[in-house]
Order: sequence, then structure tokens, then C-alpha cells
Amino acid sequence: MPLSDEDRRWLDVAIAEARNGRDEGGVPIGAALVADGRLLAGGHNRRVQSGSAIHHGETNALEQAGRQPAGVYRRSTMYTTLSPCDMCSGAILLYGIPRVVIGENATFMGAEDHLRSRGVEVVLADDEECKGLMRAFIAEHPDLWNEDIGEE
Repeated sequence: MPLSDEDRRWLDVAIAEARNGRDEGGVPIGAALVADGRLLAGGHNRRVQSGSAIHHGETNALEQAGRQPAGVYRRSTMYTTLSPCDMCSGAILLYGIPRVVIGENATFMGAEDHLRSRGVEVVLADDEECKGLMRAFIAEHPDLWNEDIGEE
């Protein structure tokens, strides 16, 4: 199912964030947190740049958005270029974010079924640019990629 114009707009913000992360020497995963048609924050994976164990794209977007009232999270959508891992899915559930738009899940399948089982609407864009960013990164930096997803 094709994305709505609104979803495409915000996924493109997440893709731009992923490119920023790549250009900084990090993992090219981006995210955008949107509520009421307004961008609260974009973020990208900053594990390499910040020496962080937890700054994946989604968690970085949450950090950049700062503290929000619970009701804001419950009206928001998380846009992410890659299927959210267990940690990022946990943050989505913790804050009650009801909807996630995912750029792609071909290079990594995260906790989508868990999100769905908890009532989160999961929309898959199957975006070729998102796939290309990840495939190129994984080919060039397999050790960094494995570190990012907790593999040996």
C-alpha cells in the first residue's frame, strides 16, 4: 500500500536524518517524531559519533524532542528508516506512541510483531532508498553494523 503524502513527507525527513548520520560516519538510520502534523524532532543513530550505547535513530529522536506530555506521545507517529529493534520498540511502547511508519525491514527485521501485538499500527513503506542506505553501510562496515544490533 503506498504511503499517504503526509507519511511520505515525514519519512523523507527520517531519510534525511539517516543521510546525516552516514555523513557523520555513523550508522545511517534516521527517525522523525511527529504529532498533530508537526515535527517534534528528527534524530539519527549516533552510537558511533557520541560513543553511546543507546542512541539509535528512534531513541535519538525522542531525546531531541525533549520532555513531552503523555498526550502528545499518544497522538504521535514515529517515522523510522529501519524496522525498530527491541530497545526502540520498547521506547515506543513506553511512551504510548500508537503508530510507526517503517522505511524498510529487508535488511533488519525488528520487533514489528511485538508492536502490533500491543496495539501499535505498523506501516511498512518498503522504500528502496532506505534499503540502499543500509545495504551500502552493511557492506562497507559489517563490524559496526553487528555491534549496533548486538551481534558478534
